[in-house]
Amino acid sequence: MVQTAAEIARGVRAGELDPVRVTNEALARIDAADGVVGAFRRVRRAEAPAEAAQVARRPDLGELPLAGVPIAVKDVLEVAGEYAGHGSAAGPRTPFTADGLIASRLRAAGAVIIGLTRVPELCIFPMSDDPSGIARNPWDPALTAGGSSGGSAAAVAAGLVPIAHGTDGLGSIRLPSAMCGLVGLKPGFGVVREPSPGWFGMSTHGPMATTVEDAALLVSVLAERPDLAEPTVPGPRRIAVSTQVPVVRAKLPSLLTAAVSRAAQLLASSGHTVVEATPQYSAGAMLGAVARWSAGPARQAEEFDFARLQPRTRTHVRLGRLSRHLVRDRTRTRWQTRTAEFFADHDVLVTPVLGALPPKADRWHTRSHRANTSAAAGVGLFTGWWNLAGYPALTVPITNDPAQGPPAGVQLIAAPGGEGLLLGLAAELESVNPWPRTTAG
Repeated sequence: MVQTAAEIARGVRAGELDPVRVTNEALARIDAADGVVGAFRRVRRAEAPAEAAQVARRPDLGELPLAGVPIAVKDVLEVAGEYAGHGSAAGPRTPFTADGLIASRLRAAGAVIIGLTRVPELCIFPMSDDPSGIARNPWDPALTAGGSSGGSAAAVAAGLVPIAHGTDGLGSIRLPSAMCGLVGLKPGFGVVREPSPGWFGMSTHGPMATTVEDAALLVSVLAERPDLAEPTVPGPRRIAVSTQVPVVRAKLPSLLTAAVSRAAQLLASSGHTVVEATPQYSAGAMLGAVARWSAGPARQAEEFDFARLQPRTRTHVRLGRLSRHLVRDRTRTRWQTRTAEFFADHDVLVTPVLGALPPKADRWHTRSHRANTSAAAGVGLFTGWWNLAGYPALTVPITNDPAQGPPAGVQLIAAPGGEGLLLGLAAELESVNPWPRTTAG
């Protein structure tokens, strides 16, 4: 079985594991399986072992939280010697001369960046493919691994690496994590500090992992918050549960509602007060999130060659230019007022993560904007609300029986500052309802 990030880091700090050997073993797993999984846009086969050797020589090795841990990062980061592809052939190809903020934090913690993972162009859609490959769900390769952090999800679920970095602007960590049976956390606004959060403040960086311990460890590094590294199971909390689809009231597949019912039973059995309750979702908040989803990539596309963008992306960018005026602070403020009222009476909200079963793995980048948007709207019904509000939200696996269908998880949401609470509840669910970590065993 592939070791967790926490196990690797403890072994390296104790001198029981060699970072170079750990890295080479991860590279061997990638070489053996990524031809099917399609997780990586770029594997750092020469650079990663050299960097692992540097980690092994560090005088502070015994203090590094991610000592020698191989990590996959989403193909949006500034990594020295690499370019950020953003899933596109239309962007700059000049390698960065220095690490950006997030890569610097990972390296300072002792992590080894083993590769950059596949994303859809400009990270717009929840299916991760490009002309060179398709990120497939390791539990069922006929299905997408999700998106936009789909390559990261595939890499972790297949056991190629123990943890991965993702970003989440409308569900891009939680959706692929749920599809691939992982723990994925979108921190609240400002928790992972950076100069200019993407998509008008909706996007943030977060962890994708097979265990709650690993997710907590990685977010503690990304946020420079050591207090988040060791989640503790909380005392009894007031937990609201809802399977009501926001605004559109669509019917959910039974697999997804069953996961929420199971989570509610587990939490009630653990001593929490569990009630059915639903926030006052509004069409205005939904339109506010969609406007940012369109206008954010349109702003980013100003640095790309528009003529070389994929047809679906060009359509999306045009729509984003038209919807820029709909990005209003008051839309977010109104929604935050509603969410604050709801969370005055409830500590945590539990919902499905997905609004539909995962789409098929396909060359979605060749399909129309309408086809891509339809797929995105189906799966993303529950997630974007919390990007707009700036609230922390976490997905945790509940069921994963390939004979019954794809993995199914639930989304846990808390008020600002609730990352530790969410991790603690997820750890509680993990202890009473363990899940298979990876397809590699």
